[in-house]
Amino acid sequence: MLFDFTYPDVWDALERTQKPIVLYGMGNGADKVLDEFERRGITAAGVMASDDFVRYQRFRGFTVKKQSDHERELGDFLVALCFASDLPNVTAHIRTVADAHELLVPNVPVFGAEILDDAYLNAHRVAIGEAFSLLADDASRRVFKGALDFFYTGRLPCLDAIDSGKAEVFRDILRLRGESYLDLGAYRGDTVDEFLRYTDGYTRITAVEPNPKNFAKLSLHLADIKNAEAVQAGIADTVGTMYVTKGGGRMAALNPDAGVEVPVTTVDALDCGPTYIKADIEGMESAMLKGAANTLRTKPKLNLAAYHRTADFFALILQLHALNPDYRIYLRKHPYIPCWDLNIYAI
Repeated sequence: MLFDFTYPDVWDALERTQKPIVLYGMGNGADKVLDEFERRGITAAGVMASDDFVRYQRFRGFTVKKQSDHERELGDFLVALCFASDLPNVTAHIRTVADAHELLVPNVPVFGAEILDDAYLNAHRVAIGEAFSLLADDASRRVFKGALDFFYTGRLPCLDAIDSGKAEVFRDILRLRGESYLDLGAYRGDTVDEFLRYTDGYTRITAVEPNPKNFAKLSLHLADIKNAEAVQAGIADTVGTMYVTKGGGRMAALNPDAGVEVPVTTVDALDCGPTYIKADIEGMESAMLKGAANTLRTKPKLNLAAYHRTADFFALILQLHALNPDYRIYLRKHPYIPCWDLNIYAI
């Protein structure tokens, strides 16, 4: 049942299509898709953007055009979606494009190079099944199955049945009351605001952000919030230094050898006694769990991003269970195209 897919592997579908393929989007996602196209011998016919973004600029050898331009030149074509958004007007437009043309989402990871295709699925079938068996409720199993379907087939309808709002999570799963909150990847304070909106009181807020520009804005944001501390650091599985992406932005990420040097630490080394941890740290979630082994023995509530790396949606579940098998583990997907904002919640 878990591996019973209605549609073929998205990469196989792209290789076999008789339609010209037009990439929708520019930037890092499109770069990754085109790199994978080259590796697999898939030919792209063009690149399009939403009308407001088209200046007939060049991207990877293509002139970026409007959808209507490609329709005049190519007639029908297959759209390969190469960007992400949770903005309602943008996601609505993506669905309008999907109504006009076959649309597939070739799933490339935010971080790392592994692609979930037939070969990957076969290599990780047992681990995926084990993670599925650890989930605490039917809703989590439905989300897991829907996310796997989407990663494998690249079909937007797979997401429609698994999206849900966050209110249910905070009301029925996390039930935040009097928490000591550790916010990892606090950005400029938006998830601190989310915490304050849903909690019934708190004792302490420790908000951790590595990027200097984001940290400065975070510090200002927390200035008038009682018992709130901003810490400039990356979170990893060891204490030391790494580099973070230059400039600001929500996706500022740690890496070993380029950018702005910043301190890194572990959850255990922070020693702030959290009872609730949120971690959305751009592919460092597994390292965070490793560096939180002692803290996790106290079983703080967890809110953990599970979509940055290809394996995250199953490997993080297995890792967390190995660190503390007493956790009840839930999975929820919140509105986003593609399958971003897929989160593990554990209590």
